[in-house]
Amino acid sequence: MRAALAPGVRLLRALPRDSRYRGLTLVLTFLCYTSYHLSRKPISIVKSQLHPNCSALGPNPRNDSNSSTWCSWAPFDGDNYKELFGALDNAFLVAYAIGMFISGIFGERLPLRYYLSGGMVLSGLFTALFGFGYFWGIHVLWYYIIVQVCNGLVQTTGWPAVVACVGNWFGKGKRGLIMGIWNSHTSVGNILGSLIAGAWVSSAWGLSFIVPGIIITTVGIICFFFLVEYPEDVDCSPPLHHTASDEDPGGVTTSEKDPEAVTSREDPLNLSGQSSVDCSDSPKEPAEEPEAISFFGALRIPGVVEFSLCLLFAKLVSYTFLYWLPLYIVNVAHFGAKEAGDLSTLFDVGGILGGILAGLISDYTGGRATTCCVMLVVAAPMLFLYNHIGQNGIGTSIAMLIVCGALVNGPYALITTAVSADLGTHESLKGNAKALSTVTAIIDGTGSIGAALGPLLAGLISPTGWNNVFYMLIAADVLACLLLARVVVKEVRGWCGYMARKRGYVR
Repeated sequence: MRAALAPGVRLLRALPRDSRYRGLTLVLTFLCYTSYHLSRKPISIVKSQLHPNCSALGPNPRNDSNSSTWCSWAPFDGDNYKELFGALDNAFLVAYAIGMFISGIFGERLPLRYYLSGGMVLSGLFTALFGFGYFWGIHVLWYYIIVQVCNGLVQTTGWPAVVACVGNWFGKGKRGLIMGIWNSHTSVGNILGSLIAGAWVSSAWGLSFIVPGIIITTVGIICFFFLVEYPEDVDCSPPLHHTASDEDPGGVTTSEKDPEAVTSREDPLNLSGQSSVDCSDSPKEPAEEPEAISFFGALRIPGVVEFSLCLLFAKLVSYTFLYWLPLYIVNVAHFGAKEAGDLSTLFDVGGILGGILAGLISDYTGGRATTCCVMLVVAAPMLFLYNHIGQNGIGTSIAMLIVCGALVNGPYALITTAVSADLGTHESLKGNAKALSTVTAIIDGTGSIGAALGPLLAGLISPTGWNNVFYMLIAADVLACLLLARVVVKEVRGWCGYMARKRGYVR
């Protein structure tokens, strides 16, 4: 007797075919960028093991004069170890920031599937090479610096490619919510990276890098075999990004209402505003592709400069936590390396909630900039409170980490996903979709400058006290908010005009 068809298979068969492809795109790009962040996280976990408190481990078995650092890993066994950790972080982040501006240009001109999967395989190689330094007994700084630089360059293939793929498949309707949920890959990757790295950090820290390297390589190979870049490649209708209809009370990129709300009620995955009956597996005849936008052409899109500069300071705060939070917990709360790594994942749990909340609110209000600004304003006092009362108890620490993670990563997530996709399909482009990678790369590349500055400044300031590090983070949050002031004023005026017209219409 044959069993009934599996419930999951029945569900897939019930969905329209274009919805299946959209679901496949979301899942694959989610896994891709989860593995990117999974491979970046181990360095922050391993830092405390490269220079641990050796006196807590007992007497020096070598009986030499270097009794306080006998268990440290050279060259990080000196008093300048924090500066060396900062150099490691910046080797990756500066290379990432520089490479990102170039990456988007290549991403518009090369097949995204090849570009993304090739970058993931190379990222896995360089991540693993850092871990092999443990097994090969490498104690020279230049080796780790070169590996970090190479890894930073190849990892720039990820973000422009995945945002472009998702933007190609999904229109503006509910984009903030969809991409807010999808953007949880950042926090999921950080959490998994922390847990995987923590499993070997105390025994053989090299495996904390080698295992994530294997994972990202595997996902890259899967991406090569299954990713579909454009709806047209499988004869699906592309999504609608704009229409010339009703006015929207506020919004970053357009003054029109999205027609997709009607269709999304009928099919929650069919967010393109198109019928799914014309979708088939056979590829379409390729049409003549529009010319990719130039770097300076992308800068002229309204809102790109403001959001890029805002992200510079928002990402400065986020990446300072990414690279220094476990060490801060070890130094201030006196947890072990593994416990600090596990506790730091709560910041990323908050980041998941913040990204979803920011996307949901910005979809409802149409105010991407205003949503970011409000969260940044509230984040500043929360960072101050976390530094002063966050270590008073385990319950307080958990609650504050989740709240701070939500407020810090919410604007960061919104700008790098929904805002980037909105600007990359701006109405001024007249339907040219060959700007998504370039716009995304400009925004995230500018943000990556802040990501490089944050850990560097933390390494330089932390010897003067952790209070000063948090004052720096609070100042960065305030600056990020101020840089969006012009766009926020524009959104507020749009809401006021919309409400005035609405009241006039009712009367």
